Amino acid sequence: MAELPASMLAWRVREPGPIGGHPLRRERVLVPAPGPGELLLRVLACGVCRTDLHVAEGDLPVHRPGVVPGHEVVGELVAVGPAVTEPFRFGDRVGVAWLRGTCGRCTYCRRGAENLCPRSVYTGWDADGGYAEYATVPAGYAHPLPDGYSDVELAPLLCAGIIGYRALQRAELPPGGRLGIYGFGASAHLAAQVALARGAVVHVLTRSDAARELALELGAASAGDAADPPPEPLDSAILFAPVGDLVLPALAALDRGGTLSVAGIHLSDIPALSYQQHLFYERQLRSVTANTRDDARQFLRLAAEHRLQVTTTPYPLAEADRALRDLAADRVRGAAVLVAGDPP
Repeated sequence: MAELPASMLAWRVREPGPIGGHPLRRERVLVPAPGPGELLLRVLACGVCRTDLHVAEGDLPVHRPGVVPGHEVVGELVAVGPAVTEPFRFGDRVGVAWLRGTCGRCTYCRRGAENLCPRSVYTGWDADGGYAEYATVPAGYAHPLPDGYSDVELAPLLCAGIIGYRALQRAELPPGGRLGIYGFGASAHLAAQVALARGAVVHVLTRSDAARELALELGAASAGDAADPPPEPLDSAILFAPVGDLVLPALAALDRGGTLSVAGIHLSDIPALSYQQHLFYERQLRSVTANTRDDARQFLRLAAEHRLQVTTTPYPLAEADRALRDLAADRVRGAAVLVAGDPP
């Protein structure tokens, strides 16, 4: 094992606020030591998620002052702490996702709903994440990664892919059903491919011209503006954009018995609903809260079996603040990814 450096580059959220005000600060900090049951990874790539933006801007309340964001981490295993029993080897590519720890004892954990654990903790919110050159992860929450993908392609799978997969499951899309996707960024473009592989007809509704173009390239049946109705009633819909106003048109677009799942951790306020227009005929509105480790395993197995087209916009780690500004301004095609050194 190579000798590790004493310090590293990391970005910290020092003063949450509008991204244009530079709430992230680039600093030189000590390389963390892996604690009991933890792995230390040299970060190869880290996806840039809208949740990181919410943490930086303060939409999500601070859990750890000065936290290092980033929870879509692809890393190389370089050190292990005491009492690690998982079968990882030095040099393995290892994935770090949003869910970092649960109690394992509460009602939710015992019934397989660890994403609802009241004591759950999260990468890049409760503990430092991947906007850095090194990061730690509890070995029980680290993920083996599928072959056939580059580091940059793997990073978005670890949140965008996993959360999109759970949102699709929550939307209860019937076989061959009609799915509406509102917003078409990192998570949506992966969920759409899973739905298409299952035989769905996919309609994408988003304000971005570039995103509509990508949706059609990936096989969507239509791509329109987020405020417009889809060309046919929907069996299911997923709202990826963090815009509460879109809940109303998405619900109104559902056929009888349809389900809308809301995939974000943060959503602006939802206007008043009309029971007759938006919920009657047994339409459902469902939230999506994080994910379980089983969700991650299922999705990563699916990604190994069905090669997904992962559209990315790479940035060097030194430009993490620019990546978040571009994400906020909808200037990112697919998923933004921070990479060690210069982007490919």
